[in-house]
Amino acid sequence: MSEKKQIKQKSAFREWIDSVVFAVVAATLIRFFFFEAYTIPTPSMESSLMVGDFLFVSKLHYGVRTPKTPLQVPLTHQKIWGTDIPSYLRWLDLPIKRLPGFSDVKQGDAVVFNVPNYSPDGDAPVDLRTYYIKRCIGTPGKTLEIRDTQVYIDGKPMENPPKLQHEYILKVKEQLTEEFFEEHNIYNGIDATGQSNANWMEVNLTAQDSLIGGLHDYIVNTYQGNIDEFKKMKSFVSVDLLKAAKNTPDGQDGMTNDDGATPMFGSSYIWNRDNYGPLLIPSKGLTIKLDSGNVDKYKYIIKYYEDNKNVVIDGHRIMIDGKTITSYTFKQDYYFMMGDNRHHSADSRYWGFVPSDHIVGKAVFIWMSLDPNKNFLSKIRWNRIFRFVN
Repeated sequence: MSEKKQIKQKSAFREWIDSVVFAVVAATLIRFFFFEAYTIPTPSMESSLMVGDFLFVSKLHYGVRTPKTPLQVPLTHQKIWGTDIPSYLRWLDLPIKRLPGFSDVKQGDAVVFNVPNYSPDGDAPVDLRTYYIKRCIGTPGKTLEIRDTQVYIDGKPMENPPKLQHEYILKVKEQLTEEFFEEHNIYNGIDATGQSNANWMEVNLTAQDSLIGGLHDYIVNTYQGNIDEFKKMKSFVSVDLLKAAKNTPDGQDGMTNDDGATPMFGSSYIWNRDNYGPLLIPSKGLTIKLDSGNVDKYKYIIKYYEDNKNVVIDGHRIMIDGKTITSYTFKQDYYFMMGDNRHHSADSRYWGFVPSDHIVGKAVFIWMSLDPNKNFLSKIRWNRIFRFVN
């Protein structure tokens, strides 16, 4: 008489554990190979992308990037949730490679990347540094210049994003309400974390009563479509673009970015946020001569991003292993990134080029948008849900 083996039934707890493990593994694989969720925390891309937008970022477009730090708690970034404990170990430090993708990074793409070394978490591994999202303005091998707020690539004006923002002084004959500004997507200084940003608040929603004629002056950060609407108002008087003068360092005429920083190369070339360059963007295999006229443009690339050892910067000299170099061949591509909110964006103008191994993916889809300025019942921006990113 043969005995039939009894198949042991899994307990409810074991089935729950298996389900959780499967979900974590599946989510980790999807996040690594396909898409990752991202939230817009700052106004640097307004009005194209708003604070409180939730995005899907495609890893497939530019190719999946292999991890530099594989020993990491799944579904974390730098810290274990709710703690200050690092979520990774540095026991394995691998070279970053990239699998084939659908396309290269193109001019005009909204790109998510790990912010370069200047940031407070600059000591973190490249793949675990803070995420930023900006628009790619300059691609490898191109020459970028900003003249009077307009970007030029290889001497030709770049087509601006439809909702490119600048600062303006709006002068009207009536006092405008906060609801008026909300209708035009101009908000006071509340970011996605609920924290007030005093600088942004002063810029976007400040009324200055004029002593002459009872006029009202508003400093607004907005795009051309809104400016055209303002000009149709019965109370409209004038609107003027606030811009930095050429050959004037940021700050001398009151024009700075939010944290008062000066442009990356401004101390050497007297560039500012609205007048910048010309600047050649490095590409892999490109060889340049190094002299007093351009060392400041490329010294940090050579020291921090090219995996060179024993680099010493001494004024206008760069030494590798004790030898002064007079030319250099770049080992990877670089990009120039800028926010669409041009007067309120910390970007490549302030911290330099973005190396190709810092690129995470392309922002493709807004799946949810929550207005941090509204209460619970009216928080969802229904008109922004399920929209592709332009």
